[in-house]
Amino acid sequence: MVSFPPGKIPLDFLQKLLKKIPLKGERIIVGPKVGEDVAVIDFPDRYLLLKVDPITLTGEKMGWYLVNINANDIVTSGGKPLWFLTCVLLPPQGDHSSILENLLKEIISACQNLGITLCGGHTEVTPELPFPVLVGAMVGEVDKDKLITTGGAERGDKIILTKGIAIEGTSIIAREKEEMLKGKVEDRVLERAKEFLYSPGISVVKEALLAVECGGVHSMHDPTEGGLFTGLYEISQASGKGLQVEERKIRVYPETEKISSFFSINPYGLLASGSLLLTASSPQAERIVKNLREEGIPAEIIGEVIDPPPRVILITRDKERREISPFLQDELLKIYKNL
Repeated sequence: MVSFPPGKIPLDFLQKLLKKIPLKGERIIVGPKVGEDVAVIDFPDRYLLLKVDPITLTGEKMGWYLVNINANDIVTSGGKPLWFLTCVLLPPQGDHSSILENLLKEIISACQNLGITLCGGHTEVTPELPFPVLVGAMVGEVDKDKLITTGGAERGDKIILTKGIAIEGTSIIAREKEEMLKGKVEDRVLERAKEFLYSPGISVVKEALLAVECGGVHSMHDPTEGGLFTGLYEISQASGKGLQVEERKIRVYPETEKISSFFSINPYGLLASGSLLLTASSPQAERIVKNLREEGIPAEIIGEVIDPPPRVILITRDKERREISPFLQDELLKIYKNL
């Protein structure tokens, strides 16, 4: 018997499993693959985009998180999210009617905000479940000539990071551990961190669409569980290329630094929805950054795509070069037992 710790399944084991999946027919354009978050199915005049993701590490604003993280992966494929389904599993204890009403309100609000239709799902009370579990399935479409994959990064591409890192993780910790943080960090810092859910926000829809309009984008990926370093690693693995990034160009919000320091967690491995990673040809990368900034979205070129083998090289603030590894356990899990 082999048991894995909480977090991502070890990538080498996952890769072996995915290779065993039989794919029938020629309509599957992108199937199961480490680093690729969206399945792509061929239709006569377009591609259908399929995405599934859960919410398990927070009890607040779960419906809002669920819709946005699923929509993020659709837009990072170059497409538009259109239809959403959800599965809600509730523990035996609690005010089920109130929980379901609040969840539905959050999901509908998030869907309306993004022009998405909630078109189905499933709800149940599940024996022995300790906390609610939400799973979302998002369906979207993309023109065949506009599909973008995680694995599309090309040698010489510049790597762009929008906003800063660990936006989602910072918001979750501030909301879930507010009482513990009071008096340990300034009130204004705590209040600002709680609002990270909305500003800078965990949605990357706007910046993804703007980047695609500029042209020259070869790869897009929204780092989530395992943070920025894991997101970079997934681009490297999916594309078969190396990545080189400069630590001094990676934006870490002061609120994130203070909260991470208090809990002794590494922000580079903290839940990171809200950031967009993309690679683009060198001439277009500067234009993309300029256009994003003009729209009020912070963006920075943090590195470039280099030759194989797949790996991520970090140039530290001290000018040292070191190869980094993915975080198979998100740093949020260090305080999970107290959430």
